[in-house]
Amino acid sequence: MHHVTLNNGVQMPILGFGVYQIPAEETQAAAEAALAAGYRHLDTAAAYGNEEAVGAAIKSSGLPRGELFVTTKLWIQHAPAGSVQDDTKRAFADSLRRLGMDYLDLYLIHQPLGDYYSEWRAMQDINKEGLARAIGVSNFYPDRLVDLIDHNEIVPAVNQIETHPFFQRAADQALMRERGVQIESWGPLAEGRNNLFTDPVLSAIAEAHGKSVAQVVLRWLIQREVVVIPKSVRPERMAENLAVFDFTLTDEQMDQIATLDTGASVFFDHRDPAMVSRLGGHRA
Repeated sequence: MHHVTLNNGVQMPILGFGVYQIPAEETQAAAEAALAAGYRHLDTAAAYGNEEAVGAAIKSSGLPRGELFVTTKLWIQHAPAGSVQDDTKRAFADSLRRLGMDYLDLYLIHQPLGDYYSEWRAMQDINKEGLARAIGVSNFYPDRLVDLIDHNEIVPAVNQIETHPFFQRAADQALMRERGVQIESWGPLAEGRNNLFTDPVLSAIAEAHGKSVAQVVLRWLIQREVVVIPKSVRPERMAENLAVFDFTLTDEQMDQIATLDTGASVFFDHRDPAMVSRLGGHRA
């Protein structure tokens, strides 16, 4: 497995397994299958409601904790009593308990909403205490990311954002590289939207390499040094998604995929007021 080195020296596998939208009752089996297939990087979140199942899968695998890279995410803290910083630390402790772990490899702010500055201050403490080897953010656009960096002590190690052939985030990645932040893709296959799996450009490249469209997309992201966390509940797809290190896309093929960029989300815009209100009202 190839790794990227985060800004604090932590090694992160460039390919992992995500469990977003996998029902809690199916997550343990899916995560067990992923670990059996060879994945050592698992990504979950408090808001997914399946941290316990991920923890159970890790326990049943018998794999040494040190061989695994585990990420979870902090949902928006509303501080009904006390402070956001205290609530953040409680939420972190709850995630650790549900996962059955003593520490995390990566802890992310899930949304750039609410008092995420207080959340970040609490997460800096968590990092300094060694309870999270690295801390980062998710869904942060460049302006909010830069502002967070400029007014805090620790630079986020990762920013996990929607990244796929139709929303390529090249300018965002360039800025992150300047600031020492690793880009990570959620939705790398765009959930098949915009007819991704039958796209003629991607299909032609896949045929040229004897690979699937999904493998071509994952390889394209990896060659851009983007961390990817594809999801599947099918063991054969899990194995297929891992088999992307035995071929290389040419510069011409990389350029062809670049033409697919629309510059817009295929899901939703975090800067849309209605979506901001909807996310802010959700309780994890």
